[in-house]
Amino acid sequence: MGKHFLILILLFQGLYMARSLIPAKYDGFPYGDNSDISNAIIVEAFFDPLCPDSRDAWPPLKQLFLEYYPHLYLLVHPFPLPYHDNSFVACRSLHIANRLNASATYPLLELFFKYQEKYYNDPTKNLSRAAIIEDVARLGAQAVGNALLSEFKDGFTDSRSDSATRTSFKYGCTRGVFGTPFFFLNGFLLPGGGSAIDYETWKSIIDPLLGNHEGGVDESASSF
Repeated sequence: MGKHFLILILLFQGLYMARSLIPAKYDGFPYGDNSDISNAIIVEAFFDPLCPDSRDAWPPLKQLFLEYYPHLYLLVHPFPLPYHDNSFVACRSLHIANRLNASATYPLLELFFKYQEKYYNDPTKNLSRAAIIEDVARLGAQAVGNALLSEFKDGFTDSRSDSATRTSFKYGCTRGVFGTPFFFLNGFLLPGGGSAIDYETWKSIIDPLLGNHEGGVDESASSF
């Protein structure tokens, strides 16, 4: 009796913890203003702002979206790789920017890609955490507006940005993400995780799906 009771308690505790980990909204930052995902091909990308392969993966993916809009719905999930020392700060800053001005999220991501090398492990090994946050906040202010610099800095003491960044990482882990970039297409993982996909390869993947989506001739999944 006691053993079964203990099992029930552990089960209810597990269910409660699982519910408490569920975020209030779906993780990720939508790109563009396509809100109708019911008639779109959904592309999800897991990016580390300080990952060179993520940086290289963004231009062809952005080009693809601009060409195929509104037939594509693009969602980027920040995923801080633990071996990039400053990645958690960078991903946290994306959440801060998104809260202050959602339209500044992707400009900030592109700023990280542009100045990425200055935040690598070796150039920052002698800098304090406070100095790195100060520099990242100034970079973030370029995206959200310099008038919001103080609010951007305050974001690093706001538990909501910390929680959101942790949730993004945990969510990636639940999807089996262990590197960046990782891509999912309509919920299915594309092979070759950890490597950028060039524009022509993207087209070869999307075009058959788009034909099926619009024409309804063949409902079978495209082979990646």
